[in-house]
Amino acid sequence: MRWLQRLIKLTQRERGFHLVTDEILDALPELREFPAGILNLLIQHTSAGLAVNENASPEVLWDFETWLDHTVPERAPYWTHTLEGPDDMPAHIKSALLGSTLALPVADGRLALGTWQGIYLCEHRDQGGPRSIMATAWGPD
Repeated sequence: MRWLQRLIKLTQRERGFHLVTDEILDALPELREFPAGILNLLIQHTSAGLAVNENASPEVLWDFETWLDHTVPERAPYWTHTLEGPDDMPAHIKSALLGSTLALPVADGRLALGTWQGIYLCEHRDQGGPRSIMATAWGPD
């Protein structure tokens, strides 16, 4: 069994959905040597998430964010965790809804994503700061 583990640091980004597939793969050049396997990604934050979604149409990402902002509004009267600003508690809920981990298949040294799929950093804070992703890959030698 072959293992690869690396902490990937992403630069700070504005609120929204950001395609990071190439950035993640650039940080894991050894993945090209895996004939098969799994790549697990964990974002080490509770106010941002990871998602796989369409990588072609920006409207999809806009609609995704619009739906989340409508479903989990800022400044709602029922939030009690408000110490870190109006975007903090909604960011935690959004992160929980979208998730913090992805398990992706690797085939012939590449992610086995669909034609129109990409990995997204889902930044839910206005000032989220740099984000860290722990990447762990395993597969046969």
